[in-house]
Amino acid sequence: MISLCVAALSLGVWVVLIFGRGYFWLARDRDDRETPPRPAPWPAVCAVVPARNEADVIARSIGSLLQQDYEGAFHVVLVDDDSRDGTAEAAREAARTLGREDRLTVLTGAPLAAGWTGKLWAMAQGVEVASRLAPPPQYLLLTDADIAHAPDNLAQLTARAEAGGLGLTSLMARLQCATPAERALIPAFVFFFQMLYPFSRVNNATDPLGAAAGGCMLAQREALEAQGGIGAIRGALIDDCTLGALMKRRGPIWLGLTDRAVSLRPYLTVREIGRMVARSAYAQLNYSPLLLLGVLLGMGATYLAPPLLAVFGGALARVLGFSAWALMAVSFQPMLRFYGRSPLWGPVLPLIGALYAGFTLQSAIDVWTGRGGLWKGRVQARAGMT
Repeated sequence: MISLCVAALSLGVWVVLIFGRGYFWLARDRDDRETPPRPAPWPAVCAVVPARNEADVIARSIGSLLQQDYEGAFHVVLVDDDSRDGTAEAAREAARTLGREDRLTVLTGAPLAAGWTGKLWAMAQGVEVASRLAPPPQYLLLTDADIAHAPDNLAQLTARAEAGGLGLTSLMARLQCATPAERALIPAFVFFFQMLYPFSRVNNATDPLGAAAGGCMLAQREALEAQGGIGAIRGALIDDCTLGALMKRRGPIWLGLTDRAVSLRPYLTVREIGRMVARSAYAQLNYSPLLLLGVLLGMGATYLAPPLLAVFGGALARVLGFSAWALMAVSFQPMLRFYGRSPLWGPVLPLIGALYAGFTLQSAIDVWTGRGGLWKGRVQARAGMT
């Protein structure tokens, strides 16, 4: 009887996910599905890039920004956040090589202020410098130091923002999917993100759900200032979705998948991906042990129960369990296609889900032991708890 109830619950969960979460799994919200009209004139834009020990990727990242095919005024502000590896000089050398020194400002960041996470403190300093440019930018491209941009990315982002009157336009940068660990776990990372924040709901102006992807965000400067600027989210560990929620209160925003912004950050092992997830997973649960317990039980019922019941359950429990497992595998297919992975990874999603449940538990353990939110030598989760 218990197995039958669990099987029915698991199937019910997947029916709701398939039909009641904005059809997130279809991965239809992409920046290549339509071409927005060209604005006239093109607004001024400034890219703000916080960077801490990014010498291995900064030349490619900054180089891709300096080579944007953009007809309006465009400048790049790199904020060197106490790097010890020559990040700033590598960025300057990239600009010199391209003959674009006039487009790049390198700012030495001030010491981290109390109550701020490192990335947001660096970003706020860059935004302040950007706001003093002449002409002052109408848009701020808030992008990570490990993101490479296609030459037309800024133009496409700006055109979409202008056409839709968007306060925030963001792209889920295409993550690396080359190593065995990446091939196994990265498509599921984006799948789970879309499950939490269905892009169709984020992009619906009448839906209160707001979110963003921090690797590539184009913010309308005056709209951001009206919402309190970067300081309004100064302690947020999940800064992108917090900013998305903040900007959604003011007006429409947009979030989509892309091939025009690509992460340069490789993840060689499962452990490295686990650390990436664990940095913010417990913050997503508001550091609540009860929510953590509920999520772990829920993930067990959602991902592990269906295949176990399909194999070991009674007759009806097997049918229900297999049906839930089949829905799970089918829903994963569009994301697997987006990342060029075999459809045979679909039935493996229960094991992948179990790994992510483990990453979530590790996130809580890290916070409890004083190592939460560790990134580039900084423990930041405590800032997120204040």
